[in-house]
Formats: sequence, structure tokens, C-alpha cells
Amino acid sequence: MALKKAYEHKSVEAGKYKEWKKKGYFTAGDKTKKPYSLVLPPPNVTGVLHLGHALDTTYQDILARYKKAQGYDVLWLPGMDHAGIATQIKVEEALYKERGLTRFDLGREAFLEEAWNWKHRHADHIRDQWEVMGLMLDYTKEKFTLDKDINKAVNKVFVDLYNKGLIYQGVRIINWDPKLTTALSNMEVIHKEIKGNLYYFKYYLENSSFYLEVATTRPETMFADVCLVVNKKDKRYKDYVGKMFINPVNGEKIPLITDDYVDPSFGTGVMKCTPAHDPNDFTIGVKYNLEMPNCIAKDGTMNDRALEFRGLDRFECRKKLLAKMKELNLFTKKETITHSVGHSERSDAIIEPYLSKQWFIKMSPLAKRALKNQASDKAVKFFPPRFNKVFIRWMENAEDWCISRQLWWGHPIPAYTNKITGKILVSETPPKDIENYIQDEDVLDTWFSSALWPFTTLGWPNKTSDLGRYFPLDVMVTGYDIIFFWASRMIFQSLEFTKQVPFKDCVIHGLVRDEIGRKMSKSLGNGVDPMDVIEEYGCDALRYFLATGSTPGQDIRFSHEKVSHASAYLNKIWNAARYIFSILPSDYKVSKIDEKKLHPTSKFILDRLNVTIRQVTRQMDRYQFGLASEYLYHFVYDDFCSNYIEISKVLLKEDPNNTTPFDVLVHVLKAVILMIYPFTPFISEELYLNLPTHLDSIMLESYPTSKGRVNKKVEEEVLTLIELIKEVRHFKSQNKLAPNELINVYLSDLTFDFTPYIAIFKRLAFIEEVHIGNSPKNLVKIVVRNLSMALELHIDKDLYQARLNEQLENLEKEVIRSEKMLHNPNFLAKAPEAKIKEEQEKYELYKEQLAKVKEEIKNLK
Repeated sequence: MALKKAYEHKSVEAGKYKEWKKKGYFTAGDKTKKPYSLVLPPPNVTGVLHLGHALDTTYQDILARYKKAQGYDVLWLPGMDHAGIATQIKVEEALYKERGLTRFDLGREAFLEEAWNWKHRHADHIRDQWEVMGLMLDYTKEKFTLDKDINKAVNKVFVDLYNKGLIYQGVRIINWDPKLTTALSNMEVIHKEIKGNLYYFKYYLENSSFYLEVATTRPETMFADVCLVVNKKDKRYKDYVGKMFINPVNGEKIPLITDDYVDPSFGTGVMKCTPAHDPNDFTIGVKYNLEMPNCIAKDGTMNDRALEFRGLDRFECRKKLLAKMKELNLFTKKETITHSVGHSERSDAIIEPYLSKQWFIKMSPLAKRALKNQASDKAVKFFPPRFNKVFIRWMENAEDWCISRQLWWGHPIPAYTNKITGKILVSETPPKDIENYIQDEDVLDTWFSSALWPFTTLGWPNKTSDLGRYFPLDVMVTGYDIIFFWASRMIFQSLEFTKQVPFKDCVIHGLVRDEIGRKMSKSLGNGVDPMDVIEEYGCDALRYFLATGSTPGQDIRFSHEKVSHASAYLNKIWNAARYIFSILPSDYKVSKIDEKKLHPTSKFILDRLNVTIRQVTRQMDRYQFGLASEYLYHFVYDDFCSNYIEISKVLLKEDPNNTTPFDVLVHVLKAVILMIYPFTPFISEELYLNLPTHLDSIMLESYPTSKGRVNKKVEEEVLTLIELIKEVRHFKSQNKLAPNELINVYLSDLTFDFTPYIAIFKRLAFIEEVHIGNSPKNLVKIVVRNLSMALELHIDKDLYQARLNEQLENLEKEVIRSEKMLHNPNFLAKAPEAKIKEEQEKYELYKEQLAKVKEEIKNLK
């Protein structure tokens, strides 16, 4: 099938994915091959693919296709996350908008049915988006975090941790989202610097006109004050310690106590203590066995302790309470401050520190095991390595993890309270006399099941063949924003339950930001829908941009212009392929390249190809997709399209009977297609299937490997030829000569036989005659590598002088740079011998060129 004149992404991408999927190319299980495994970080079933997903999945698909082409049995396991809070919010919003109902109107069972219907609808949409992105997922092994077998595994983990004393139920200060009425872990709280006020109130000494001035940012919590606290070293208040003071908001008597925690220099040095509404106050409350009354309800309104303010929203209460305190002359002043305030990641509600009975994981033993493993030869390797320090720092500072959520959508906590005895039974399965028990109404934090994803998806706790074959995973690809949320939890849970790390390598990528570096958000209106980008430029162009636009761990700035450039690059490859296919004889058959018939320029391009294959492979193995594509890009543009394709036209014209250039063109084109294939699978398949010989799909092909060593002599000769052509073209352009105007050229100081290159030089540089030997005087002379070239043309002397001066300056810099390297002990000690030799050769060449340029400048004067 002939290629269309121009690359059209829509026609190229149409139908290919369904064909690959239908033929089973995505399915793992070939036991004759070495396994390679990764799992897709499960997207939430809440919405549509965004650019962050596109970046994350592109990285993984590149690896999956690359490793499959290298001969591995690749399992890329897909799945989706139930996303507890996020999904429940969406379902509740839809329910109220469409039917005017709340989840409480429906009841738990009916609401969960609504949530499952939501999941089924959105799962289909997500699969459609995976298809549009061209992802090589093994759908036969797709999982969902609420699947029955996953739930059994989750229950087992909970019960095992509970029996080991690593899960406990306790009353502690937690992060409470009053909008969603659920507890949150510390990692689900975003701290924002906002302007606020520090309010000062009078706490009178009992039966006295003396008062202490106490500051707080949250007056509404004063209804739950249990004492005042000063530092025992603060001499200002030593006479009042142990005495009773009157709480101005409710008239209750509270004592003044001492504790080292209080900073005497902050405010007045007197702190009110509200153990049920502040984590630091809670610590003091536990220390001194204080009462812990709560004055705020779960929905963020004030409870009965707030007296006449009962039922008001906490912030409305603050306003009215301040007004009353002013009336009673119990308020003294306020100061404007900037402070860090926790907000819910999901609802953006201001978090309420809240005393509540919740389930927790004891992190210290688990974190210690993870840290010990990370210090061993079995450690997870992070790419870039700096994220290992981030992981270690988080593990060293890990706090107990609040894992219970006051939601309906999620894994129910497998804990049952006996109606008669009140004792708690924690069990993988419900008790046989379930009628005598009440199951805990809470569900587990979404990240609890996600942390088990690498091994539960493969059948754990059963010893399945998949678990034995594909675990630990070879690689996990994820964003730096969820290293703690997910990566660290996968590591400590896997070590606890499988005695192995969950994955060998962890590749960390950055976030996709807008063109000026801002995070994409609805409020800024700077979000970009990848489906719109794909509609305009194609999936391959978007994938190429995402994979090559940043290095691991770094953010990437989205740019329509850069995606357009990616599309233009693919069009360049398309046009090169189209030209090659168009010149092949109708009876052409691919044959082994006859090295005896190879022109030096053909040897050069094959050497260059081998070097590129080595460079690209090395960078792919290091997850440096940007560098890999850069090496390939320069080979395609500079060596292949700009040079060899043009040279081959001359070779074929000069010797029509020698068809070796056809073999070389096809061989190089095929290697280029195979190397860019992991990045751009659709266009690669289209071009591959147009090669003279091919398999049923590029997905059955092998990745190219490099062969042989570079012929340095041929390389030097061909590079000299290419530079000669460029210099002639440049001088014609500078002196306003037509590119095809014929001139005479004299070459001197040649160190090799130029005869094989004369026809190419003459044709591509439009040379009348090439004279070998000394040139007549007063001709323009140019130093090219290790020879001199004189041109018969009239020139602008000032321009020529400026060019020589520029050449002189650049060469002097290179000589100094090379000299420093060759005198650098570190370079000489650590660099490979071949690298040192290469630098020595460069140094000698630069010195030769410098001497010739100086001589030409002298002659010009």
C-alpha cells in the first residue's frame, strides 16, 4: 500500500489498536521468554484522562513496547481505583443534581448500587481513552480495587496487621473534613499560607479584677478550653499557677498549669488548652490526664457546649462570638497574621483538628523495616536517585496512618462489635452468628488497597503462577507528587507480606504544567484536554512530546508549539520513507548488504546507525527517554535525511547497476522506524507495513542491535566531505550567489584519496571542477578539518575576515578546553582509554586547524 503524500494522523491511527488487541499482541504469558512486568497505576473511576495520566502512561507504554521488542514476555497489567472519597463525591453530586436525593435518602445498599453503576459507565470511558493513547495493556488481567479477590486480600492484610499489633483503634486528634464528614490522613491535607487574625481575650482570675490576656486564632474552640498553660520558667505568672480563671465565653472555671511546650515569647506567653481541637493541646491533655470535651459537631457546626451559638457554622459562630465578647468588654484586640491552614485535598474545606475514635496503622516498625531494606543490596532503585533521599526522609518521619474513613464506598473494615459484650472481633470473614454483631460502619482509606496493588493483582495471598513469574515487578512508574501516598506504602506493605520489594526500579516523573510553569487547575482555566491535542496533532505527536519534553523527576511545560514540532518531525520521517519507497525498483527484494560494494558514505551511515542504536539503547535502559530520542532525532535529521539520502541520489545516478544504496536506505529506515516505535506506535506500524519485507505487525519485530566498530578512517573522510559541502553552500549564501552557480574549488593538504567523493562533492555543492593540489594565489581559503579549500569566487573581504576571526576564536576555545581535559587527573583516571584517545586526536586536529586559520588571516592582511 502506497503512502499518502502527507502524514495524516487520523487515517494512520484509525483501526490499528483494535487490530493489535484482537490478535492478542498485548497478552502476556510466553514462558519461552524472560518475564518483564509492570502494573498501571490505577486511575480513579471518577473522570477523564488528563495530561498527567497521558505522561504517566506514555512512559510505561514506551517501556512495555521497548522490552517486548527486546524479546521479553511483557505483562503490563491494567486496573482502576475505586477512589473512595473522590468517587463518592461525584456520585452524590450526580444523585442530587439528577434526582434531588442524598445518599441518606437512598440508604447504604441502594447508594452503593448507584456507585457501582457509575463505576461501570466510567470504566468503559477510561478503556476508550487507553485505546486512544495506544497503550499495550493486557486486558485479560485487568483488576479493580474493589474486586472480590482484592477485597479478600485486603481483609487478610488488615487482620494480620491487627493480630501483630500493627493496627489499633484509638481516640486521637485526626484531620476531619467537615464537608465530607470523614477523617483524612496527613497526606490528604494541603497546607496553604493564608491571612488570618490572632484574637486576644480576657481570662479573669476567680473573684478578682486581675485577668490574663490570651491569644487564639480560633475563638470558636474556646467553648472546649480545659485549662490555661504557661512555661514553668516564665516568672511573670508564677504566683498564679494552680489558681482558677474564668473562661470568658461560658463562665467555666479552668486552672492555670505549666508545661515546657509553651513559648513565653509568643503572644502573652499564656496558651489556652483545647485537647479535643488541637494536636499539641491533645498531647498536653494526655500528659496531664485532662478532660477532652468537643464543641464542634462532625458537620462543622457548633454543638451543645456552644450555648446560644449551638447549630451555627463554626466560622459564623466566630463572628457572633467576637461581637458578644466586644459587648462584654472581654475582647482586647486582634492582630493580622499569615499562617499555614490545612485544607482537604478533595473538598478544599478547612480541616478541623478533631478528637475522634479511628483505626490506625502503627508505622514505626514498618518504616524501620523499609529503611533497613533500603540500606541493603535489595533496595528499590529510584530514578532519578535523588528521590531515594526523599523516600528515606519520609520513612524516618512517618507518623501513624489513620486508615478509617467515614464513607460508604470502599472496603468495609473487617471489625465486628458484639452487641452484648461490646468486644471487637477482627476477622477476614463475618462471624457465623452475625446477627449478634454490628460491623464497623467505616471503610478503609483508598490508599490501603492501593498499597497492595503490585502483589494482590497477581493473585496474592494465593501462590499463583502469575505471582511467581511476574513478582516483584521490574519497574514502577509514578509521579513525584505521590511518592509518599503510594510508592512508600507499596514498599513497606510488600516487605511485610511478601518479604520482597514490590518493584526493582521506581521511575519518578514530574507534573505537566502550563507554558509559564503554573500547575494546571480549573480555577486558573489553564487545563488542557489531551483528547483535544490528539484530535489536532495525533496521539503519536502528543506521546513524543511528553516523552521527550523533560527528564525523569522534572516538570514538563505543555506547549502546543512543541507538539506541532513533534508532528513536523514525524512528517519528516514520513516523507523520507515515502521517497525511499518511491525509488525502489518494482522488482526490488531486500537482500543482505554486500559490504564489498559499499561506497564509503554508505559505510559511514551504517556506522553512524550502529552508534545511534548503542546510544539510544543505553539511554532507554536508564529511563532517559528524552536523551534517547534526541540521539535518534539528530541521526534522522542530520545524518540520514540531510546527508545520506541526498548522497544516495548521486550514488544511484553515478552507478545505476549498483543497487547497494537501496539496501542501505531500506536497512537504515527500518532501524529508525523500530527505534522510534516505542514512542510513536501508530505511524511506526504504518511505515513498517510499507517496507518491502515485513512481519504481520511491528509488534512482532525485534529491537535493532548495533554491530561492529566504527571505521574511524571512513568517518573522518565523510565528515570532511560533509563539511566541505556545507562551507561551499555557506560562502555562496553569504556572497549572494545562487546555490546552483558553478565554481571551481582547489583542495590541498589532503591526507586521503578524495577520488570516491568527487562526484558527490560536485553534485551537492554545485562545483565545476575539483582541483587537487596547491591553489592560485589570492583565492578565498577555508580551513576544513585537516585540509585547506580555496574557492574561485568574488567575495566581501570584510565578511570573510569576520568569518576567519570567528573561526579563530572558536578554535582557540576548543584547544584550551581540550588541553584542560587532558591535564585533568580525574578525567585521565576515570575516563575509558578510547575516550582519552579520542580527546587527544581532537586536540591535535584543533591545533592543526588553528595554525592554518592563523596563516590564512596573515595572508589576507
